[in-house]
Amino acid sequence: MSTYTNLPAPSPEQGLNRYLQEIRKFPLLEPEEEYMLAKAWVDRQDPASAHRLVTSHLRLAAKIAMGYRGYGLPQAEVISEANVGLMQAVKRFDPEKGFRLATYAMWWIRAAIQEYILRSWSLVKLGTTSAQKKLFFNLRKAKAKLGALEEGDLRPENVAQIAKDLSVTEDEVIAMNRRLSGSDASLNATVGSDGDGTTQWQDWLEDEDSDQAGAYEERDELDARRELLTQAMAVLNDREKDILVQRRLSDEPVTLEDLSESYGVSRERIRQIEVRAFEKLQTRMKELARGKGMLIDA
Repeated sequence: MSTYTNLPAPSPEQGLNRYLQEIRKFPLLEPEEEYMLAKAWVDRQDPASAHRLVTSHLRLAAKIAMGYRGYGLPQAEVISEANVGLMQAVKRFDPEKGFRLATYAMWWIRAAIQEYILRSWSLVKLGTTSAQKKLFFNLRKAKAKLGALEEGDLRPENVAQIAKDLSVTEDEVIAMNRRLSGSDASLNATVGSDGDGTTQWQDWLEDEDSDQAGAYEERDELDARRELLTQAMAVLNDREKDILVQRRLSDEPVTLEDLSESYGVSRERIRQIEVRAFEKLQTRMKELARGKGMLIDA
């Protein structure tokens, strides 16, 4: 929506705290005011009304976006994607349905963030099968069922039970559990945007297996991405490549602590190198994709 080109935008240069302070300047709307602005947008496509609806909900978008930390993805980009979802919600909001914009918008915001995260992860997580995807989305619930949410490495009996319940191998369960719990900010962290403090980001992601009709197309895309990945890795120096491979491309990811000991630097420094390497690889893959006429990040 071109109406929103003058919205405040988060960026690494600006700093997240400054952005959060800036969006607090926009006042929240009373129900009647929100209704009148929404009607003005629906009836007359009034850009000023749409702009006020969006700016009054930027804090909501940022709050939801902050719940998706732990991926090594730039928080400014996650917030930007949340804002895209918010704008889509305003565009489609019907004030006559009887509920507030925030209730409607949070689903669009979450969807936009989820799509960004899955696109970003798929850029380097190229070997994920349907079974592994099912495991990715359902491991937390399986652990909760066994009372093992707080465990690091799972006990052998729990590994065996989860593997049986989700129809995957025990090795896949172990590797996925380490991948999801190995970062400083756990991917299973609660986000609490639903008010009870128990919702986790995985609860917001649906398990949608690929259909048969798309299997061949998906396989071709997978091969193309593997080729892109191989070419793009050349942009990394030896240390970046080694850390990224061990942290994100290995079936059994190495911990930050182990890598910090190996390289003689702090865990935080390893994390910084990993994040920077991922960003460089992602940027290079997009450049190569554009050169080949491919669309890998909509």
